[in-house]
Amino acid sequence: MSNKIFINSTSYEVRIALVEDEHLAEFHLQRPSEKGLVGNIYRGRVVKVLPGMQAAFIDIGLERMGFLYVSDIYVIPSPSNVTHSVNYKQPSDDTHIETLLSEGQDITVQVVKNPIGTKGARLTCHITLACRNLVFMPLTEHIGISRKIQDEEIRMALKERIEILRPGETGFIVRTVAENATMEELEADMEFLLLLWDEIKDTSQKTSNIPRIIYEDLDITFRSVRDLFTEEVHSLTLDDHDTYEKLLGFARTFVPKLQDRIFLYQEAMPLFEAHGIDSAINKALEKKVWLRSGGHIIIETTEALSVIDVNTGKYVGEHDLEETIFKTNMEAVTEIAYQLRLRNIGGIIVIDFIDMEQEKHKEELYRSFLEAVKKDKSRINILKLSEFGIVQMTRKRCYENLSQMMCEPCHHCAGEGVVKSRKTICYEIFRTLSRKTKHNNMNVTLTVHPQIADSLYNEEKTVINQFKTDLGKELNIVCNDNFHIEHYEIDWNT
Repeated sequence: MSNKIFINSTSYEVRIALVEDEHLAEFHLQRPSEKGLVGNIYRGRVVKVLPGMQAAFIDIGLERMGFLYVSDIYVIPSPSNVTHSVNYKQPSDDTHIETLLSEGQDITVQVVKNPIGTKGARLTCHITLACRNLVFMPLTEHIGISRKIQDEEIRMALKERIEILRPGETGFIVRTVAENATMEELEADMEFLLLLWDEIKDTSQKTSNIPRIIYEDLDITFRSVRDLFTEEVHSLTLDDHDTYEKLLGFARTFVPKLQDRIFLYQEAMPLFEAHGIDSAINKALEKKVWLRSGGHIIIETTEALSVIDVNTGKYVGEHDLEETIFKTNMEAVTEIAYQLRLRNIGGIIVIDFIDMEQEKHKEELYRSFLEAVKKDKSRINILKLSEFGIVQMTRKRCYENLSQMMCEPCHHCAGEGVVKSRKTICYEIFRTLSRKTKHNNMNVTLTVHPQIADSLYNEEKTVINQFKTDLGKELNIVCNDNFHIEHYEIDWNT
């Protein structure tokens, strides 16, 4: 598999594309005015405790309050007492949030989910700090190994190494990229994270103005090296010289074995255009996605729920209906897994596959779906097909999806996705004219969108003529290209 990373960096926008086998697999975008917050640590203040929701609103200095659930709380001592060897206890299931927090209380929290839509950032007291090979959890003793490292011998060896290296009462998670990491590499990461935590604690102790940020996570460019630039990536190409120099310095420290795979792009044609990434991004914004056979899927997203509908489309099959449906569904499984990752669709997802009769086909579809999402780094939970052919699943969402990042509600349809039909608008105009012309003798000038004028002159010509005859009025129709299709104006002339 040929994997490549491309970074288009400008003063106003940074775009990052992960390409796998010439197909855009992941796309990340950051603009200075919309910088992500996930990973940032704040010293905040409790504004409101909500016992009915077992949550609290926390002021961390943003436009909207962050929210903190009781399950995400540790009872944290004052900053002067915080050390990396303190083992904090999570509340039990029957603990009420009002016994842990009170309004006006100061608290240290980390952002785990960016503000999305009308919701503020989701917060946690479970602080984590990520490095190349390890994730540090200073408030627990847990040692975890990435689920994607499946070799049991490797898992045990990594756990033994962490046990040897870590200070008492600290926790670490070994990341997937560390599967073949040496003892020296793990030790270097651990030392860096422990020093970083000491620095965060010092900053927290000196913090007098609350709310205030006390740690800001890496920007999107350096995160791409930390999280995406693995042994499987053959090249990382970027088009900005200053960013290139900074990235080389970062790579020398954290991924020295891969620094010779970083290249500066200096051609005249824009980087993303030269590699077909711009067109792939535009396609990823479309609702309809065609399958190879001629079938298609429709993707509809809302703030809390996404729905994917599978259709046979142009595909008519070769032998029988069951085979046609099964082949379409199997093609859809691969495409859906790809689209979820590319578009970063998260939350609750409902997939309406075409109904299948045979149980073996349903089982094969489910197994194939589980296999297809293995490349996805987000946490995913998939339920088996229901009797109606529905798959329900969840995918962890930390950032806005592609549509939320790059689109806004249509000013024509106000986000509804539809506008009134021309016939509906015409009849609305007729009703308005009939109501207002009964009590005067004036002629009328009607200004409308060109498409409405075309309907009035053609499909509704009989109605217009009858209208003139019945009311004895002269009706002049004027086009205005700048009008919204639903907008019209009536001018009453003497």
